[in-house]
Amino acid sequence: MNIKKIAVEEHFGFPEIIDDSQKQLPQEGWPKLRQALLEVHGRLLDEMDTCGVQTAILSLASPGIQAIPEKQKATEIARRANDYLADIVAKKPDRFQALAALPMQDPDAASQELVRCVKDLGFKGLCVNGFSQIDRDESAVYCDLPQYWPFWANVESLGVAFYLHPRVAPSRTDLHGHPWFRGAAWSFGVETATHALRLMASGLFDTYPKLTAILGHLGETLPNTIWRIEHRLRVMPRGIPAKKPLGEYLRNNFYFATSGNFSTKALINAILEVGSDRILFAADYPFEEISEAADWLDNIDAISETDRLKIARTNAENLFRLRTASDAAVPAATLDR
Repeated sequence: MNIKKIAVEEHFGFPEIIDDSQKQLPQEGWPKLRQALLEVHGRLLDEMDTCGVQTAILSLASPGIQAIPEKQKATEIARRANDYLADIVAKKPDRFQALAALPMQDPDAASQELVRCVKDLGFKGLCVNGFSQIDRDESAVYCDLPQYWPFWANVESLGVAFYLHPRVAPSRTDLHGHPWFRGAAWSFGVETATHALRLMASGLFDTYPKLTAILGHLGETLPNTIWRIEHRLRVMPRGIPAKKPLGEYLRNNFYFATSGNFSTKALINAILEVGSDRILFAADYPFEEISEAADWLDNIDAISETDRLKIARTNAENLFRLRTASDAAVPAATLDR
């Protein structure tokens, strides 16, 4: 008997900007992926039915709004993209939920749009696709900077989680001559882990201790590296603003999703670092196969059935407040495929 799952990092495409995602992917695979991003009520729903996924939490495919340098344009397209996503959810509210796409180019506009999405559209949180380009295509502005702190105060007050999602990093000289490491194979994780470390080191979670972040791919390498990062910061202190060791923020303010990292060894390492209560199931549709993610979780023999249930659905139910009265009346493990 397989547990009905909640998948927390599945993507849709907004027609006005969907082709921006092509810049992060091999040319030959794009037509199929493009179609899949637009077929949420077709291909995605079919795959969910086949693989025992009850609910998918949808977010705008990277780089999304973050790749629009013009602030006003970013604000306008974010609103239209969120309305488009709200329509998708409204057609199947029992199968889909939503994370807001926000114009981080303008923190005030981002706050206003987040409030609208949460309070008026019923969205469950937000997804930030990495750094934002502001005014210039070659710019890269990260969310730890002081101008974003009022925005983060708003996120904390709303009590919603934010997904810190990768995008292609700014030009990196260390990858010249090795284009295969650009994107999901390597640079996505490095870029996003660095962004997360910036948030932790800035003292953001000291000021807003109830902020909750999610990292995909089982923590973007941080479960493997956080000890050494902490160790070197202790050995060679450099005036870091954070009041606590960075690992404390990782364990208290972050969740990890399984998206695109279906490795049992990596999962066990993540559980050892943050605990099984902070691991969420995800596939990363359409860039990864839901069937692979679901089969892997269903058949891991290295975790308990209690932890399998937590990862498959109950952690997400609690984090995103998805559980209904009828759900609560029936043990989740009895919800068959």
